Amino acid sequence: MKSPASFIDHTLLKAETTSAQIERLCSEAANWRFASVCIPPRFVAEAAALLRGSGVAVGTVVGFPLGYDTTSVKCAATARAVAEGAGEIDMVIPLGAALDGRLDEVRTDVAQVLASAGGKPVKVIIECCCLSDALKIELVDLLAEIGADYVKTSTGFASSGANEKDVRLLCQASKGRIKVKAAGGIRDWVTCRAMLEAGAHRIGTSNGIRIMQQWQKEQEA
Repeated sequence: MKSPASFIDHTLLKAETTSAQIERLCSEAANWRFASVCIPPRFVAEAAALLRGSGVAVGTVVGFPLGYDTTSVKCAATARAVAEGAGEIDMVIPLGAALDGRLDEVRTDVAQVLASAGGKPVKVIIECCCLSDALKIELVDLLAEIGADYVKTSTGFASSGANEKDVRLLCQASKGRIKVKAAGGIRDWVTCRAMLEAGAHRIGTSNGIRIMQQWQKEQEA
């Protein structure tokens, strides 16, 4: 397997994140050539300056981690992030609306964020651990139909994160119409490889360096 670096969103979303940690994260991402960093919105401008010309995208989160911001708030946050240099947006759906069967509300929420992103890739977090398989499939169909770029398994802040079963289900349901990002609990190369083999196109993890070191060791064996 080729290097997993190009699949990894090097992630730091802890409440106590500092500027020094963001600077280190960006340096690591550029060094390892990760796909992106995924960081809190308040650090987007800083990260964009640090990563300019590196080929590493700046990603941030919207409506994170609970998803219950109003659509107008999500749209404003998205537009602000893009203006400050964000190249990718990871947004959380209104989960309660999905569970209530109000999928039109989910559709409107996501569609308006897509419009606010101005063509930048949007990854839509559906929090798989809270959903039935049937609802996961419905959401994949909805997101593919309105043009979302990715469906993402998890925030990493719920009761559980990504698993192979969900990744396979999302990939099968997508039928190539939308990409799949696996995130939450991916802490080593064995788990990362399993997600990629299940069909994930992107991996969200705060353990990217550990994964790369383990992958390198495996290549040398």
